[in-house]
Amino acid sequence: MSKKNSNMKHESCSSNKCHTLSHHHHMRIRWHEFFTSKSSTLAKEATLSERSVIVGHVGMMLLSFGTGAWRVRSAMNTMARNLNMTCSADIGLVSLEYTCVDEFGHSYTQALSLPSTGVNTAKLNKMEAFVSQFEKDHGNWTIEKIHNTLEEITKQKASYQPWQVALASGIACGGFTFLLGGGIFEVIYAFFGAMAGNYARRKMIDKRMTVLANVIVGVLVACCVYALAFYISNLFMRVSARHLDGYIGAMLFVIPGFPFITSGLDISKVDMRSGLERMAFASMIIIVATAVGCIIALVLHLHPQDFLPLNLDPVILTILRLFASFCGVFGFSIMFNTEVKMAMLAAVFGAIANTMRLSLVDFVNWPPALAAFLGAFLAGILASIVRKKIGYPRIALTVPAIVIMVPGLYMYRAMFNLTLASFVQGEIWSIKALLIVISLPLGLITARILTDPKWRHAG
Repeated sequence: MSKKNSNMKHESCSSNKCHTLSHHHHMRIRWHEFFTSKSSTLAKEATLSERSVIVGHVGMMLLSFGTGAWRVRSAMNTMARNLNMTCSADIGLVSLEYTCVDEFGHSYTQALSLPSTGVNTAKLNKMEAFVSQFEKDHGNWTIEKIHNTLEEITKQKASYQPWQVALASGIACGGFTFLLGGGIFEVIYAFFGAMAGNYARRKMIDKRMTVLANVIVGVLVACCVYALAFYISNLFMRVSARHLDGYIGAMLFVIPGFPFITSGLDISKVDMRSGLERMAFASMIIIVATAVGCIIALVLHLHPQDFLPLNLDPVILTILRLFASFCGVFGFSIMFNTEVKMAMLAAVFGAIANTMRLSLVDFVNWPPALAAFLGAFLAGILASIVRKKIGYPRIALTVPAIVIMVPGLYMYRAMFNLTLASFVQGEIWSIKALLIVISLPLGLITARILTDPKWRHAG
């Protein structure tokens, strides 16, 4: 068996402005330069290396849009199979190594990597449609058609301007804050704080600043603007200092929902490398964000405590929770660059599933972890039904719908108590958060096993 190796670095730019500078650690692949065949040649008739590059290009694009290893591998296998090859891939959070083998036993291996990870559900939807259509046409596409389609998806501009994403972040965190128990003051302050924080973070991402830097700055700005909004309002009316405690709601836009959920999905499919890398990445962001929040709390002399009671009628509370959950999920979906129609669907699923979860906890006294499992399960079932009828990517509907269930407040309280050496309280909050975090992907996995024949089979 002959073998040809190609080690390359690939860069994906969410801002659609890629610059090749000498100090960059990741250099762009000029995919066209790997092809010597005529552009009118059917991809099936191209050389082994050219067909393999097509498979790798598709895999890296999907990986850069935030989907999990199972979906990346499935798409690469589909492409390879229709190009008369077999493919074996080892996929991580920002890198993959794969080998394609043709019918003659010749193989071609590549090692590819991204500079960072991100989420773009609009492009993910386009990619899934491309792979599906390629399979329906049995791979009878020319090299030029494949290149043009992938190039068109790559160059697709972000659906929303930074100010629109910031507004969506404010709406999401405002809804999130109410669901945590916050009142009108906390919701308003969190709205302005999250809007300012995510705007600052988005501008840093567009300038390609490192992940930790944009998380730290985003959280810092969000918390400071929340506090500023409180002190400004206090100039015109007497506002209880207890309302300052809701500043945690302003920083929840940094919750890494996609890597958190896809880590559990990948681990369930024994994609351990991808699952553990995603889990480590998500944990890093949570730890850094909560650490910054703890510093803000110490500076402002705050101590996490329950919100002031709202004393709402159960029916009114349920209606408001439906509305707040809808706003929260819709906002998070827009932050993931989701099309409005898809975001609306995810918001409806999230509103139903999350309100049911909260009602089970408050009115039936179910354990929060069990309620979270059922909420995620319901979101997964609803997404599966819609996928069969409309064709939207399941992950683009389920992840935003259950991000609202991630226990960001529990994680923050755990970090705060551990920082103050209150280890018993810190451990209690950590365990509460961990049980819910485990339950969410388990709910999706259960729904997926019941509704997706491909998922429930190992082969």
